[in-house]
Formats: sequence, C-alpha cells, structure tokens
Amino acid sequence: MLRNRLITVLTFNDGTLFRTKLFEPDYRYTHNFVDSWSVDEIVMLDVTRDPMADRRAFYDVVTQFARECFVPLAVGGGIRTLDDARRMMAVGGDKVVVNTGAVERPELITEIAEAYGSQCVVLSIDARKSDALDGGYEVFSHFAGNPTGMTPGDWAREGERLGAGEIMITSVERDGSLQGYDLTLCRLVSNAVSVPVLGMAGAGNWKHFVEGVEQGGLSAVCTQNIYHFTETSIASAKKFMEKKGIPVRL
Repeated sequence: MLRNRLITVLTFNDGTLFRTKLFEPDYRYTHNFVDSWSVDEIVMLDVTRDPMADRRAFYDVVTQFARECFVPLAVGGGIRTLDDARRMMAVGGDKVVVNTGAVERPELITEIAEAYGSQCVVLSIDARKSDALDGGYEVFSHFAGNPTGMTPGDWAREGERLGAGEIMITSVERDGSLQGYDLTLCRLVSNAVSVPVLGMAGAGNWKHFVEGVEQGGLSAVCTQNIYHFTETSIASAKKFMEKKGIPVRL
C-alpha cells in the first residue's frame, strides 16, 4: 500500500530559519530543530530575495541538516542551471526543488532529470486565484510576483512531461494562514498528473492533513508551522491521520 507522507518545509532567509506569510518572511525562529525521525521528508528552501546574495550560509545549513537527517532531504531556491542543482545535491540534497528557473527555462527540468533521475526533481508551483484564466488560478514566478499566463494544471502536466517526478503546489493566498489547504487548487493539480502531488500552505491542524489527502488528492501534506516540528506533535498528527483511514508511516 502506498503511504501518504507528512513533510516539513523549512524556509531560510539569508541562512536564518523563518516562517513565511503571503510569501514574505514573517517570523524568525530562534530554535532551529526538526525531529527527522517522525517526519517522512524535509524540504529546505532558500527564499532570499537578492539574486546576488551569497548562498554559502544556506549551503552550510543544508550540510549540517544532511549530516543529522535520517529522511529524504529536498533542497531548492535560486536553481537556474544544472550546475546549481549539482551544488544542492553536493551539499546534501537527495532531491532538488525548481520553480522560477523552470518557468524561465523549462528544459532545466529535463536536464536535471537526465542527470539524476526524475525521482530527484520536484517542480514547485506557486498559484494565485485569477480571473484572467479559465480555471480560476494562475501560476506566478519570482516569489509569486510575476504572472506567467499558465494555469497550474497545464504547467504541472508539462512539468511531468519534461521529467519532474513530483509536483509541489502552493497557494499564495493560503501561505501562513492556518486556514487549511486550497483544496480546489490541490485537486486541480492532482487530477492533471500521475506523479505524486505535495500540498503546501494553509495547514493549521491535523484535520487539514486529512482533507488534503481525501479532498485534495494529495500524496503528501506539507507544514511550515513550528509547533508541528516536535516528535510528539508529528506522531499525534500521524495517528490522527491513520484513525481517519489515511495510510501513513508511524
């Protein structure tokens, strides 16, 4: 039986762990800890806005996590070339997460997939509600600042064709809201592809995880909230999901 995953997403601004809200650094965490025994995977994203910023602080954090991490580690932020992806893998990533770089140059997805395998490529899609496109949602790039003219379903389908092994869909409006996933958006993307879909932004309680799987069609549910990171709370979340009939790794 294929088990659904519970994933912790960590966002770093200039090498410091932050929670984001509406894609802006919102709260700086002073306790940098993650219980990697209980979560199924960790996603680490560099959300530093300055394209000329020195990324060595982020690489150092990834290296430290990789040494102590016992679960798969996906790493992203600022990946524009295959060399960028190689660097992320070299410092400890098991997978790479691509977003704006893939929008700008879609063949990047294929280059990474051919070098490391599709299972190592996660296409991250940021979407907003939009009246401009049929379907009601539009893909945005550059920290959700630039409209692309693409619908999330079409871009996810194209990403899979190009070699992405997973899709991570993020609702910009739900980021940091704790109001639950945008289930319509999640379902739109999960119906468009055959690869696993990860849902991001909005989870505020265990019920939201169940909704993400049952109503959103998600293969994995992601959380950014610091109170989800302790061993007890992650274990509680998984037990809750199991009691609701969601297959998870306990």
